[in-house]
Amino acid sequence: MNERTAWQFTDDRGQLSATGERPQRVLAYVQAGATLWDHGIRPAGIFGSGHDDPAAPDPAKTGSLPLDGIAYAGAGSTLDTDALLSGGPDLVVAVSYGGGQVYGLDPETAKHLEEQVPVVVIDVGQGRTLTGIGDRFAELAHSIGAQEPAAAARARDAAEARVRALTAGPGRARVLALSPAGPDLTHLARPRMWPELRVLADLGVHLPEPPEGPGANWSTTGWAEAAALRPDVVLADVRAHATPLDAARGDAGWAAVADTARVVPWNPEPVCSARAHARFLESVADALQA
Repeated sequence: MNERTAWQFTDDRGQLSATGERPQRVLAYVQAGATLWDHGIRPAGIFGSGHDDPAAPDPAKTGSLPLDGIAYAGAGSTLDTDALLSGGPDLVVAVSYGGGQVYGLDPETAKHLEEQVPVVVIDVGQGRTLTGIGDRFAELAHSIGAQEPAAAARARDAAEARVRALTAGPGRARVLALSPAGPDLTHLARPRMWPELRVLADLGVHLPEPPEGPGANWSTTGWAEAAALRPDVVLADVRAHATPLDAARGDAGWAAVADTARVVPWNPEPVCSARAHARFLESVADALQA
């Protein structure tokens, strides 16, 4: 780092960003912004994806991020370069699900954005562990001069130990992650494709595999197929674009699940901090214990 470069960071595309001073006004994809907040960085602004409301961020994705005083640049078709630059960011933090493509932004928009401000992309896809994703956000935060409190890592470790203890021995509870898709359909998550679900599997949680089919991340089925997997705990997608579970109230398959399973809210775009990881694991542990 030369005397004219006060900050630099190489992102998951292998692209180096460097500036003459540490970034002060960070614009981030909502998942990244919530993660950076847990590391002590308050983003100046956030933006959503094509799944999100252009007028307001999805509260399921914001974690502990306080939304007062943090500008929302929009989502989907409302996101052009002018909207993204309106708050005067000196760094944009985005995510990717592989291939280096910026999630939530049109490729041309991302290209024009990067011509005017440094863009750091963190890969949050299924090719990386949740710990690996968290480590990359921690490295980015450290480069800006912040870090998550040590107590957060201790809380995460304690939560992992609790889940591991609850899954020891025979008769393990069956945990099914899903995203409701309507009164008679649901998307069942394929556990190996989701970093946070692989964490649960590594801790001994029994995650039944949904039926084979064309979907890479999800198997779209009727509620009867979900019931056939006999879940004791359901991790239900609570993002704004997922169908509320109440919509399936009249379906016999969902009724069979609801009669026996404990429902835990689940955000498939998790905040990638130790604090948020601990909170998720504790919610699963509570359901397993119950």
